[in-house]
Amino acid sequence: MSEVPTDRVIIDRMANSTPQAIALGFEAISMAEGRATMRAPWRADLVEVVGSTALASGVITTLMDHCSGMAVAAVEEDRFPTATLDLRIDFLRAAAPGADVMVEAHCYKSTDTLAFVRATAWDASPEDPIATVQAAFVLNGPQSPRPTS
Repeated sequence: MSEVPTDRVIIDRMANSTPQAIALGFEAISMAEGRATMRAPWRADLVEVVGSTALASGVITTLMDHCSGMAVAAVEEDRFPTATLDLRIDFLRAAAPGADVMVEAHCYKSTDTLAFVRATAWDASPEDPIATVQAAFVLNGPQSPRPTS
């Protein structure tokens, strides 16, 4: 029987094992049962519009998708998310100029094959969101255990 990795192992893996997350500089902040929080630090090369200093919407979308997958990993002990099946994002406003963006995701329901997540992105305060997400993820079965590294 393989040992289930600690949350810190999963947190580090989600932030540091995919080339896209590494390139965008994502940081995994926390992971608890069915919940995850990540941050995208502001960088000049990640702005969307020349002359703007706000993070690009694509960076925020990617962060929300990644954090949502981490929330699923935090609730499923013997299965691991493999693919985003559906992701609906509502942008409510642009990110503040020069601001880091935080995302908190909550996996509120899972079935034998799917997991459902809601997430919110913000810069200064979660009370003033940049965007919200509703997503569904395909789950691997028991034949595909959590990675250990």
